[in-house]
Amino acid sequence: MRKIALLVSICIAVLLSGCTQYQQQNKKVETSQLPLEQGKEMKVHFLDVGQGDSILIQSPNGKNLLVDGSTRSAGKDVIAYLRTHRVEKLDYVVATHPDADHIGGLLSVLNSISIKNFIDSGKVHTSQTYEKMLQLILDKNIPFIVPEVGDTIPLDDELDITVLNVGEESDDNNEASIVLKIVYGEVSFLLMGDADTYVEKNILERANVEATVLKAGHHGSDTSSSEQFIQAVKPDVTILSYGKDNSYGHPDAEVKSRLERLSSQIYGTAEVGNIVVETDGVDYNVLTNGSAEPTDIAETSIGINISSKDVRGEIVGITNSGETNINVKDWQLVSVAGNQTFKFPNINLQAGKTIYVTSGPEAREGSGYLKWTTGQMWRNDGDAAKLLNDKGEIVSEFE
Repeated sequence: MRKIALLVSICIAVLLSGCTQYQQQNKKVETSQLPLEQGKEMKVHFLDVGQGDSILIQSPNGKNLLVDGSTRSAGKDVIAYLRTHRVEKLDYVVATHPDADHIGGLLSVLNSISIKNFIDSGKVHTSQTYEKMLQLILDKNIPFIVPEVGDTIPLDDELDITVLNVGEESDDNNEASIVLKIVYGEVSFLLMGDADTYVEKNILERANVEATVLKAGHHGSDTSSSEQFIQAVKPDVTILSYGKDNSYGHPDAEVKSRLERLSSQIYGTAEVGNIVVETDGVDYNVLTNGSAEPTDIAETSIGINISSKDVRGEIVGITNSGETNINVKDWQLVSVAGNQTFKFPNINLQAGKTIYVTSGPEAREGSGYLKWTTGQMWRNDGDAAKLLNDKGEIVSEFE
């Protein structure tokens, strides 16, 4: 693994210059299976953190690894969970990719718990959350590691933890996701981050993906978990991490059907809360609030979300990905940095359609466009957006 020194004023530039060109497709990855005998207990916790991901791995010899920290608002819940399980330090933290629903809560973690090593995809992002995360890592002098495909994480001699994907040079954040395979004796875990079907195809060409437990990619979205990939993994258990009644329609019905056809037991964090897989390397047990029953996941309603945001062009896309028209009267679009709010007029957003809220000198109106103001509403150096319904509830966030 490569360790990268970050400078305060040019942390992103250092990332760009310090990352070597990376050819994933031709690299064959071998994952080892350790000796088959009962050992000490290992626990893998899939935290109920809403529409995001956070996974705690407690190794047989008492080491701790945290994969992602969900959203900023979930950070306090991640900290509370770690403290409840007497985690006083983290030997490794892995930020799979720079999306806010994976790294937002890591700001709280960095501010609250001692971290020995920080592993990052190396995918540069200009969001305020990502920049604050880098600054905290620098301020606390935590070793910053950008791995390569085939690298292993030396958390515990009893475990084999292999990097199956990392996308420093990827154009897309999800494609940059660090994918980990963890093997303990006969029991294995495949943690997919938000890796999509393109990444799945590449991984299949270079690695053995068969695993006991699959943390499905991208919250069970139809952008991940292809038929070919699921058949190759053959998971006994599948974990879906998503928020209840989320606006994205996660998990996708077809993804669930693929898993059910393989008789994989499906557990969803939105339905059963925190999920813990205990294993001694031979047998395993899945616990959800004291219960070992898999989730009967209901169909998730698909709604409205912020689908695009161009702060320089001063244009934000709002998409209705559902099957019914939705009236958005008195809904609000909020520029977080400037605390500026646009209130929607009495209009119906048709199913499958996108409407654009525009501002600045080039603001447009009519034919799918709503004019906010001719003034500049979005900070060009990065500005998060929130969409609130008429009850003031957050429906969608976009970093």
